[in-house]
Amino acid sequence: MAQQELKRGLSNRHVQLIAIGGTIGTGLFLGSGKAIQLAGPSIIFAYLIVGIAIFFVMRALGELLLSKAGYQSLTDIAEDYLGPRVAFVTGWTYWFCWIMTAMGDVIAVGVYVQYWFHIPQWIPALVCLMILLGLNLLTVKLFGELEFWFALIKVITILVLIVIGIILLVMGFKTAQGMVTLKNIWEHGGLFPNGISGFLLSFQMVVFSFVGVELVGVSAAETSNPEKNIPSAINKIPLRILFFYVGALIVLLCINPWTELNAAESPFVKTFSLVGIPIAAGVINFVVLTSAASACNSGMFSTSRILYSLSNHNQGPSNFAKLNKNHVPSNALWISTLVLSVGALLTKLIPEQAFGIVTTISAICFIWVWGVILVCHLRYKKTRSELQAKSKFKAPLTPFINYVVLILFVIILIIMLFAKATRFALLLTPLWFILLFTWYSYREKNIKLLA
Repeated sequence: MAQQELKRGLSNRHVQLIAIGGTIGTGLFLGSGKAIQLAGPSIIFAYLIVGIAIFFVMRALGELLLSKAGYQSLTDIAEDYLGPRVAFVTGWTYWFCWIMTAMGDVIAVGVYVQYWFHIPQWIPALVCLMILLGLNLLTVKLFGELEFWFALIKVITILVLIVIGIILLVMGFKTAQGMVTLKNIWEHGGLFPNGISGFLLSFQMVVFSFVGVELVGVSAAETSNPEKNIPSAINKIPLRILFFYVGALIVLLCINPWTELNAAESPFVKTFSLVGIPIAAGVINFVVLTSAASACNSGMFSTSRILYSLSNHNQGPSNFAKLNKNHVPSNALWISTLVLSVGALLTKLIPEQAFGIVTTISAICFIWVWGVILVCHLRYKKTRSELQAKSKFKAPLTPFINYVVLILFVIILIIMLFAKATRFALLLTPLWFILLFTWYSYREKNIKLLA
């Protein structure tokens, strides 16, 4: 029986770094270039708004996870408060979320390798998938170690960027683009150079930058001390947002006027190339490459555990619930990797549009998942007064803030509908939900007939 249980091989440092690794990735290192082109310096406010909203989502998730010892996934929570139908749709949607997110990371790997080698993007994408698959098939502790070191590289990079930026500001350093100064933030058309419309259009990529923050919840089943580790990881999210997102973007915009940043390349690589250190751009390109690999690694971990959980709840094929000798759901890992390889195919078929399509679909599906968390928390507040009384990790400003964040998510979806770049993906995504609801109804009908 021990063979069929996930091994609790993650320590506090693993969980803390997984939380960082899941959120600091392709959306920030590559996608922020596109977002800056849309919004200009107002992108800082977009990151602040979405970051604050995500923090309240995470506090709601944290209270729910710790309210009942039996919760091991988002599906468990959804089934308890919203019923099996919504749980089924949410579980499979969460898997699809991470598939789309990891596809974006796979596509990014191909883009980054182009910096050194002009080879087809799908080749490095596939190589990356195969390496990560081999490593993930070993032990969950190895996954934790991989994420620890991947995330550490990201943290050090952003630290170095901020320190260098402060030094250049104090020196009044001049680059090929002009002087490094705080005035660069507002002197090139103001804080909202493209108006409110440009600011609003940036929200899709900003949302994508935060996808994966709830991976803390998915890893709850494999942490050695969830009562201590989960609150610790969640409470540090605001500092991470202020430092890693807002702080890094302010430094980027001080060194580079936003008008000089290209939506098709990483603003981090561009910034370090301006500093004047010959190898800086190459080193940073390596860092953002490892960042994409890290986020893809998180995606592999998450999708395999989601399929494992779905199978254990009789919501997916039973084969996905089988573990190998290392207590890893290898069948689920293999099938997720196979689906992820579609990302490599997309880089071959539609290299220009692939990243935009998968990141938009990912953002939309994550909005569903985050919305379900907030609605479950509302149900918890309304129906489980005895659990609330015992809660040691109460979510603040509820239920009011739940409704505010839900309204924000609806507004973001409406913005995507009016934006040409995201409209196609938004109209395509409902087909996924129609498929899931139809599949669930078909399953239930067959179960009743067999009974």
